[in-house]
Amino acid sequence: MKAGRQTTDGGRQLGRRTTDGSRRRLPSAVCRPMLMFWAAIFVSACGPSLSNADMRAWTPEFEFRIASDVVPPQALEQIHYTITVRDNKTHEPIANGQGRIFATNADGHSINDGFKYGPEVGVYHATLMFITAGDWAMNVQFRRDSTKALQKPDNDWRQTVLVAAEPGSSKP
Repeated sequence: MKAGRQTTDGGRQLGRRTTDGSRRRLPSAVCRPMLMFWAAIFVSACGPSLSNADMRAWTPEFEFRIASDVVPPQALEQIHYTITVRDNKTHEPIANGQGRIFATNADGHSINDGFKYGPEVGVYHATLMFITAGDWAMNVQFRRDSTKALQKPDNDWRQTVLVAAEPGSSKP
């Protein structure tokens, strides 16, 4: 072993080189926070990705996660919604249910679309086209099958819709 170098039992060098060429072991007070930081980065990068734009809502029986393909939406554009429905107690996905997404603006214009099931388990799809810009009150209704009553979360959420693009342009 060369003078001025620290080694482990296996002969591996630890720490940083000093100005005289020797290695010094980093104190655990420095290593531990760095290790925790990089571990947190790794875990968050490998975990499931949830969009910050997802809307969540609950009824006594169901849990909804609603995502749109465009945030914020533009008037006169078709906006695709993906609605994931789970049982509120067991957290199991609900297959082959019936539901709709709907919206109403301050002028009283209403739009809605029924859920289309699949192909993912517990995932439904719907498409809305907002006819005017401004704020829209939105919500969903859902039931397991036609023998049950439709359930709706207590509170609507607000969706701001941007002004439509000029015909022939790509910018609003």
